[in-house]
Parts: sequence; C-alpha cells; structure tokens
Amino acid sequence: MEKIGLIAGNGKLPIVFAQVLAQKNLKVTAVAHRGETLDSLEKYVDRIFWIDVGQLQRLIEIFKKEQISNVIMVGGVTKASMFSGIKPDAKAISLLSKLAHKKDDLLLRSFAKVLEKEGINVQSSTRYLPSILAQKGVFTKGVPTKDQYKDIRFGWDIAKGIGKLDIGQTVVVKDQVILAVEAIEGTDETIKRGGRLGNGQVVVVKVSKPHQDMRFDIPVVGMETIHSLKEVRGSVLAIEAGNTIIMEKEEMVRFADEEGISIVAI
Repeated sequence: MEKIGLIAGNGKLPIVFAQVLAQKNLKVTAVAHRGETLDSLEKYVDRIFWIDVGQLQRLIEIFKKEQISNVIMVGGVTKASMFSGIKPDAKAISLLSKLAHKKDDLLLRSFAKVLEKEGINVQSSTRYLPSILAQKGVFTKGVPTKDQYKDIRFGWDIAKGIGKLDIGQTVVVKDQVILAVEAIEGTDETIKRGGRLGNGQVVVVKVSKPHQDMRFDIPVVGMETIHSLKEVRGSVLAIEAGNTIIMEKEEMVRFADEEGISIVAI
C-alpha cells in the first residue's frame, strides 16, 4: 500500500483529504499542529504525530522515520500565531533568518525546498482530490444581478492585485467600493468587517493568486464562508473556477439558497 504524509493545518479540510486518501487505498501518516489541527483527524488516518508550529526538524524526522517521501500540505496555520504561538526550532529559525520577508508564497516555497532537500517531495493536494475544485457556473438558485456582476468584475481585479502582492485573496465590495481587503485575519473576518461597513448586501470575491502554486495556499470556501455572509446579510460569493476548493458543497449551496445568497464560480 502506498504511503503518503499529510501536513495538517486547521479547519475541516485535512479530515476531508484523509477520508478520500483512505478510499484511494493510501496509507496516511499525519503530522498535526497543536492548537491548529482538529483532534478528530486522528480517527481518519493510520498514524498521527503532534508537533508545535515551528518544529520543522521534528516534522522531517517523523517522515524520514516513517519512510514517507511524498507529502501534501492541507489546511492553513493561523497567521496570527506567528506572533504568539510559534515555537521555532533551530531548523525553522535558520529558514526564517534567510528570508527577505515573510509573505506566504516565499515562506511556503522555502519550506517546501527544505523538505525536498531532505528527500521529501511536496505534491499538489488537488492531485488526489480534483473533484472538489470549483467548476464554472452559478451553483445556487439565486443568480447575481447585473449590478452585482459589476461589483464582481470590479472586485476581481483588486483581489488579483492583492494576490500578486501576496497580501490576501479576498475583497468585499458594494456599489464598486472596496469595503475590506483580506490580510492576516483571514477570509471570514474580512467578510464580517466589510459586511458591517457596507451595512449588508455586499459582494465577496475570492480568487487565487496569479501563478498560484497548487501545492499550498489554494483558496478554500465552505459552510463557514456562507455563515459569515449570513451574519452580515451579504448577497454574493464569487470564486475562481478551477482554482478554488469547495468544502461541503451540497450543504453549502442548500444553506445559501435558504439565506438568499448567490454563489458563482467564474
């Protein structure tokens, strides 16, 4: 049986991947992060090892001992933990000290290079689960209005711009005014902030970065995204087809229909 390593971050996505990998007859060994990864992941993998965020040497040692040469990175790590929860070991400190900055792309690519030098290949997570990538079209019964499509097109260029600068992937728009730009707080908090400023009926646009590296930091939406929209009486979620992972799609679309929220992939 082929073995694969799962570097697990936060959220439900690592569990979804673990379930699908098991169905594909793959033996999964997970390295999970304390304070980030859901405890319930243990039920869906063959073996699990817990480390603190920043224990890079320990992560490498685990995969070498388990004789795992192919890994995927699934789920994020709360960016704010960089300022409070990170416990870097000597290997991680060496990596961080060589970086010109700590933008996501540079940090993650540098992390992957360190693993590859140790004989651990970081693969694209979507290689194992292509069916969860958004396909082009409107998913909900409700379709965005002509004015909302104007907001989508307006927000799209801005979102691509902040993605190119590696700031974030999401913007909140209303009447062609940018209400919020995603930064360290993440998508859900961006939606809530922009929705409050716009007093409801906002459009949320989430896209991939230009030249997106499909090994990590792929845009993800799911039930929590729609719950955040509901909380601020948002109207539309627009995502990028082919480059966005959709979690719990059927449940997400059903809930969006109940709340009068449109979901469209462009």
